[in-house]
Amino acid sequence: MLEKLRKKMTASFENLLRDFGGLRTGRASVSILDSVMVEAYGGMVPLQQVGTVSAPEARLLTVQVWDSSLIKPTEIAIRNSSIGLSPMVDGQLIRIAVPELSEERRKEICKLAGKYAEQTKVAIRNVRREGMDDAKKQEKNKEITEDELRRLSDDIQKITDEYVKKVDAALEVKEKEIMKV
Repeated sequence: MLEKLRKKMTASFENLLRDFGGLRTGRASVSILDSVMVEAYGGMVPLQQVGTVSAPEARLLTVQVWDSSLIKPTEIAIRNSSIGLSPMVDGQLIRIAVPELSEERRKEICKLAGKYAEQTKVAIRNVRREGMDDAKKQEKNKEITEDELRRLSDDIQKITDEYVKKVDAALEVKEKEIMKV
């Protein structure tokens, strides 16, 4: 049971790290484009399925589109995404300059990172609640004793505290990365 809770909490934490990867920090990072969806092949597909994304310089991203008919849809998808970047088409290559972030924009991104972290903590606490409910149910059904329930509850709380600390540490690292000029 504890292993199942740990897996769910790990999944929530890994999701937070993916969200953090999509936040702009003023440096070019291929993960900035992870959320971009391109209209292609009769549906919406992730950008990584239409081309190769790379960061050849600290302030430049490139997308090498494999199918020339998808250059325009890819450019439009990047332009219309919430990341606020302007792509420039150069043959089969799309160049995306990553501008320096203003102090105000950095603070906004830090607030967004804090929001992501808080959502993750809520998800972790929900997993804890599920675990506690399961443990109480087992005790009620006489599957475990009252002492075992107490010990299990303590273990669940320790795991929860461990993951909340991981979230706080990851947020601190991300905020420093964002605020670094």
